[in-house]
Amino acid sequence: MKDSTITSNDLYDIIGIGLGPFNLGLAALLDSVSEVKSVFLEKKKAFNWHPGMLIDGTTLQVPFFADLVSMADVRSDYSFLRYLEAHNRLYHFYFLEKFHIPRKEYNHYCQWVSEQLTTCRFGMDVQSIVPVQLGTGDSIYEVTVWNDALQHTETMFTKHLVLGIGSVPSVPEVFQEMIGKTVFHSADYLSNKETCANAESVAVIGSGQSAAEVFLDVAKEQENQGFSLQWYTRSKGFFPMEYSKLGLEYFSPDYTRFFYQLPQEKKDQLLKEQDLLYKGISSETIADIYDYLYERSVGNEEPDICLQAMTEIVGIEKNETGFELHGYHRIKDEHFVDKADIIILGTGYKPAFPGFLSKMKEWIAWDEYDRYKVKEDYRLETYVEGPGEIFVQNGEMHTHGVGAPDLGLGAHRNAIIINTITGRDVYPVQSKNVFQTFGTKAETIPVPI
Repeated sequence: MKDSTITSNDLYDIIGIGLGPFNLGLAALLDSVSEVKSVFLEKKKAFNWHPGMLIDGTTLQVPFFADLVSMADVRSDYSFLRYLEAHNRLYHFYFLEKFHIPRKEYNHYCQWVSEQLTTCRFGMDVQSIVPVQLGTGDSIYEVTVWNDALQHTETMFTKHLVLGIGSVPSVPEVFQEMIGKTVFHSADYLSNKETCANAESVAVIGSGQSAAEVFLDVAKEQENQGFSLQWYTRSKGFFPMEYSKLGLEYFSPDYTRFFYQLPQEKKDQLLKEQDLLYKGISSETIADIYDYLYERSVGNEEPDICLQAMTEIVGIEKNETGFELHGYHRIKDEHFVDKADIIILGTGYKPAFPGFLSKMKEWIAWDEYDRYKVKEDYRLETYVEGPGEIFVQNGEMHTHGVGAPDLGLGAHRNAIIINTITGRDVYPVQSKNVFQTFGTKAETIPVPI
């Protein structure tokens, strides 16, 4: 840590790093909070949310109320309904009569918001962060940024940081050395889709929503191109994600509060048992896949398509024409070999430790599994002195539960972050939002064991 003298003109209250939906929502909610000086930095040239998965016909898996701001402030100028109004689409949406909006439209809505906010700066690649000690003994943060447009380095200072860098594609170890144009993650699907047209065989691996959407899109290509198509998952089946109304209450501030109070051992155990709350496939997508396969089978046609659950791909070898896939059926305890020219990995995402925090690593508290220690109000536990805080967006599933990556809780989390930083209830947070009780009733006295 180094000493420095910083004037108020040089100092931000908040620097947000990364401009996905969560930090973009924070920027939008802060737009009317004049007392907070903020800037949000993103290395990409413009907002683009999972561009590789903007497949025609795909929708958000949450209602349109899970926009950037509405669950904290329905009067905001940056709500999805205001977007519709600005684009003369209110009646179109009214007649559509759907709660879940096209993924492409959500992306366009976010782009519309980002273009209105002067605090959002794109082409800004954060290189490093270090704590800086003021003459008072308190600390702030020095942020070094590469400005791609001007081709030079800038230095900024801030009281608080908000990390909104999201997650990165999770690639099983067996595939890591093969990643390229013929073996790729679903995150890069659309930019590599044309490779399927010239393939003799395509394999999709995974059992979540992304894998299902890619499989259906590839199957439609297969109908015209005639390649063989396999879909493998080590899960016990192609199961729907939990989407009952009481099940959805697990994506509420109430459940987040309940989950946070549990011992970490209990949290880790619960998360392993809750896969179908945040993994699995939407029932609508499953129905679309089944209906499509049904139509393809009319007249006893047998398309060269295979869906195989309970099967793990444990090895891969490159040969002259493509790849040999070494599979293992987990229930029958049998090994087999198959082939594929193109392999698409719908294997999900994982948290990532950003390189720009490497100089901060010793100042951040970690748990025994090298995960952030996160306070209930989304502050990281650090060893930095003073009031300056580092907040995290979508990096706290292990501490706050399954709702961490859910768009429907983004505005709520941002309300808490803003209220914490300002020290007042800029956005009121409700304490009771669901019908069920996750713990025991407040008046219940636990019985000693």
